[in-house]
Formats: sequence, C-alpha cells, structure tokens
Amino acid sequence: MLRPKLVKPRGILHHRVEPGVPGYGRYWPADDLAPFVEHFWTVAWDVAEPEVHEVLPHPSVHLVLEEGNSRVGGVTTGRFTRRLEGRGRVLGTKFRPGGFRPFFGRPVSALTNRTLPLDEIFGPAGLELETRALACADPLAGFEIVQGFLRGLDPVSDPAVELVGRIAERAATDRDITRVDHLVKEFGLGARKLQRLFDEYVGVTPKWIIQRYRLHEAAERIAAGTATDGATLALDLGYADQAHFIRDFKKLVGSSPAEYARAFRASTASSSTAPSGSPTDRGRGA
Repeated sequence: MLRPKLVKPRGILHHRVEPGVPGYGRYWPADDLAPFVEHFWTVAWDVAEPEVHEVLPHPSVHLVLEEGNSRVGGVTTGRFTRRLEGRGRVLGTKFRPGGFRPFFGRPVSALTNRTLPLDEIFGPAGLELETRALACADPLAGFEIVQGFLRGLDPVSDPAVELVGRIAERAATDRDITRVDHLVKEFGLGARKLQRLFDEYVGVTPKWIIQRYRLHEAAERIAAGTATDGATLALDLGYADQAHFIRDFKKLVGSSPAEYARAFRASTASSSTAPSGSPTDRGRGA
C-alpha cells in the first residue's frame, strides 16, 4: 500500500493547497522505484465554471494519465497554466530530477518544454497503461498498475542519476546555494561537466534550477507574509539588486512581488479552501 505524502507542495501560485484537500493526493513510491520516482499524484475536479490554475514547474519529468490526453511532459521552463472545465481526473508520476533518464534512453533535454504521447516513448504498451490505470476507481490501485509498468521497463540507476539527484536536492534545500559556483565547489565538478550532466539527465541548466527554487521560496514567503522588504528578500535569494529580482519574478509569475502579495491576500480572503481541481503537479507544484 502506498503511503500518503503529507509534505506541503511547492510552486503553486495564487492559493494554498493543504494535504488532505478533497480530490487531491500525493503518495510515496515503493522502495525499489524511489531512486527514480519522487511521488505519485492525483487530481480530480468537478467545476461548474472554467477555472485557471498556475504553477511554477520543478525540474522534473511527469508521466500524466488523463483520458484521451495521456502524455509525458518534460521540464517546463516558464509558468505552467491549466484551464479546468467540467469534470475529470488525472493520475500523475513525478520523476526525480534525472530519474526519467533510465526510462528514456537519451538526453532528457529533448523533452524540455515538450509533451509527447505515451506511445511515442513506450510504444503500444503506453496506451494500454492509460486504459488499465484509469479503469481503477481507486487512484491507489491505478498507481500500483503504474508501478508495475515502470518495473517492467527494468530501469537501472547509474551513478549519474544519483549524483544529479543529490545536486538538485542541495539546490532545493540549501538557501546558501545561490550560484552555480557553489555547486561546482560543493561537488567537485567543473562547470562545463556539470552543465553537460544536467543537459543529459535533467533537461535544464544548474543555473535554472537554482533560480527556480529561489523563486519558489520568494513566492512562498510573500504568500505567507513572512517576506520583509523587497531589498532584503532579493539579497536573501542571492540577487545582486532588488530590480533584478523584481524583473525575474514578474517575468515568471506574471506580476511584481507587491502585486502578487495583494492578489494572493485577496484570493485567500475570498476562499478559505483551495479548489479541488487544482492541477498542482503537472509540472509542477511539488
């Protein structure tokens, strides 16, 4: 039985999603798939009016099962937007940074900002996976089918998979990592070798990953009301000046930090719970 993942997701814009929200769940993979899969996720929605949801994607490939629209999505470098209409549900697999490379067999950068139908990667077995997994009313039963499918592909975790995973994890959790030079020094790799490694296994650059995780933190601190003044926040995140931070934030989020703070407060004041249709992990909110 898969265990629920109760850690709060990161990267969701404009509203909060707490563990246990109806229609939304995340689950740890079995131990043998943990080197490759970060978690499984499910979202179900039933909305009377169309809703638009946005996330700041993570450096992860996702396998998404949705009736008539199943696909594998590479890392999305911009903001991900999903319009929900009517009724539906998704079963998703979020791979660790580097974790999809053993299943793909070629540089993961070929998937960056792209989605491919399952049969282009897995052949006819991919289409069968959609049918079998989505036929299960219980998402946990569907995820057991997904796990069996992934095991059948006989993935092998080479040392590079483990290495890029550790590097990405350090960039995500260590606030002192604000430049690629910090990773170069920490892991004893040349900058060009690190770049090639991430192109092959993750699909984006180490610089992109550092910046993305810092902007995740910025959005969280602004939403939580724990950010002090903009200059201090920019400095904490490793920016040379506040103007550069504001430009990056606005380019990705679509509004300045101050505008985002006002809009977030307004949205949370009007709704005490997150919509059940939130597509948090299509890239996605971790």
